[in-house]
Amino acid sequence: MQVVVTKSYDESCAYVAKMFCDLVREKPDCKLGLATGGTPVPMYKKLIEACAKGEVDFSRVHTVNLDEYCGIPETHPQSYRYFMNTNLFDHINIDKANTYVAQGMGDAAANAAALEAKVREGGVADLQLLGIGNNGHIAFNEAGDTLTAEAHIEQLTESTINANARFFDSRDEVPTTAITMGMADILAAKKVVLIANGPAKADAIRGLIADGSITTHNPSTLLKLHPDVVVVIDEELAKAAGWQG
Repeated sequence: MQVVVTKSYDESCAYVAKMFCDLVREKPDCKLGLATGGTPVPMYKKLIEACAKGEVDFSRVHTVNLDEYCGIPETHPQSYRYFMNTNLFDHINIDKANTYVAQGMGDAAANAAALEAKVREGGVADLQLLGIGNNGHIAFNEAGDTLTAEAHIEQLTESTINANARFFDSRDEVPTTAITMGMADILAAKKVVLIANGPAKADAIRGLIADGSITTHNPSTLLKLHPDVVVVIDEELAKAAGWQG
């Protein structure tokens, strides 16, 4: 595992954006695993800027997203399809037919099976982007006694619901279940990059980078089983997590 410590969150986003741009230039038809939430938004803006300048061409790229809420349509402002369109896809030259976000409506089990198939369709992701939850959850794989390997329906914890409530008009509107890639799906990617910032992530990041221990109570620690993981954090978070370098 490589830990990259930058001077600022903006620098972290620039570092990760360069990783994506370099890959797309090297392999124009690559497959990208993408994430939602507040963390990647500034990085996506940098990809938009690079595309607008003609520095990168997404026209042949395929993407698969980690997860989607159950029970809200893709037109809902808090659906992850809506998020991806408004924060990235609408602003770059990607063919939306080559982008995949799981369906939140309809038969949830069938939608999870469809996501599982997409993870490996045409090959696994060349680069998988991750954020991390305050409790170490990756995608919607929540901390607990067990984790699930394949794409599945996850019951969201109170901490995750509370963390996501800021995106909704009220906490009661936050979905309580989601479809998510499983841990084996995430670990199948050829390369993984995780970006994090903010002191609330310090405990989770400490568990990820401090030593070799693995626990389902911090799902991010399973990334230690992957041969090519880059963790990008800024100096503030590195200090809060006790990272010595």
